[in-house]
Amino acid sequence: MADIRKEEFDEEMERREFRHKRRVRNQIISYIFAVVFLAAIIVGASFGVHKILTVMNDKKQAKLLQEQLEEMAESQIDPVVVEAPDSSEEPVEEEEKSYLDEIVDACIAEMPIEDKVAGLFFITPEALTGTDVAIRAGDTTKEKLGQYAVGGLIYFEQNMKSKEQLTEMLSNTRNWSKYPLFIGVDEEGGSVSRVVKAGLADNPGSMGDIGASGDAAKAKEAGSTIASYLSGYGFNLDFAPVADVLLEGNTTIGDRSFGSNAGEVGGMVAANVEGLQEGGVSACLKHFPGLGSTPEDTHDGMVTVEKTLEDFETTDFISFQAGIDAGADFVMVSHLSVPNITGDNTPSSVSGKMITEILRGQLGFNGVVITDAMDMGAITEYYTADEAAIKALQAGADMILMPEDFETAYNGVLQAVNDGTLSEDRINESLRRIYRVKYKDKVEE
Repeated sequence: MADIRKEEFDEEMERREFRHKRRVRNQIISYIFAVVFLAAIIVGASFGVHKILTVMNDKKQAKLLQEQLEEMAESQIDPVVVEAPDSSEEPVEEEEKSYLDEIVDACIAEMPIEDKVAGLFFITPEALTGTDVAIRAGDTTKEKLGQYAVGGLIYFEQNMKSKEQLTEMLSNTRNWSKYPLFIGVDEEGGSVSRVVKAGLADNPGSMGDIGASGDAAKAKEAGSTIASYLSGYGFNLDFAPVADVLLEGNTTIGDRSFGSNAGEVGGMVAANVEGLQEGGVSACLKHFPGLGSTPEDTHDGMVTVEKTLEDFETTDFISFQAGIDAGADFVMVSHLSVPNITGDNTPSSVSGKMITEILRGQLGFNGVVITDAMDMGAITEYYTADEAAIKALQAGADMILMPEDFETAYNGVLQAVNDGTLSEDRINESLRRIYRVKYKDKVEE
């Protein structure tokens, strides 16, 4: 009996040992399976993350490549690619504008701020060099243009002695300039014709006489004639035509205007602009908003007219609009005070209402706005040279013509940029308009 019990006990122990070993084995298998499963998850997750990163990186690279391709497309001018077979010339014109903007932006980007500010000034050669009368361009001109990279120089009868002297002086001046230079003159035809007065060209006649003929073709012919001899000497800007609509009794403008009928004057102005600019000389409409209704002269002091905006819209604005539509590169803003428009006696040349809101906004002029000469009494009696220049730029003007004291005006504007009174972006805005005119022939070529 004892032997039987012992045998049963041994069997029970063996069964327990077997069950224990089986449990251990199953646990080991479970652990191994868990480890393998976890490893698989980790490997899968790593692969997934890698895949995601790869996709993200591919997308990033694709985006970067797309941007580079777009930049390459924008930087290359290839008419064969961009020109539609059956389209008009409009796409080509837009491509030219884009190319012109590239040239302009590249030029401006390289300029130090001192050159940018100087490029907004249009002065006499005497103001640049400090001489009494400039009749040649030599070492002093070269030195001063290096110091002050002005945007333009205006010449008068006193600077012109002979054809050879004038041609050489203007050629040397262009060569000494670091940047393209406007070389301008008042050559309206008639009484205000500097080159003619110097005996170096034949007078095409007054615009008053041409206006009285009623033949706009004569206005264009006069513009072509003037452009021909001006460009021959080296001028590239004419401060003409006069777009003022004359009222009876006005002696300040007189026969410099094409007449008193706004519509007819507009036709003459547009034709004259075409004649000048087709001959390679930029036209400058003057004297916005119109000096034809006052007998007073802004050279002597403040000149005020009581005309309303509606009055100008039915007179002078018609002729200025015609010149703008004809493509005039410049508009000169006078120092006329128009309180019924601006609300006070602020001269138009330093009025944001007149320049930005009306000339640019209402009349749609996108070219270069230049002030009338800032050494006139209408300005000098109320502002210092630097104050006037800063106010004009704040109002929206692009170029300052003949400040009372160039160095004072230049240093004042430079300081205004440095202290934040004027932003560099504002300066660049004007430079872009200026250089679009200076470089437009490069695109056309």
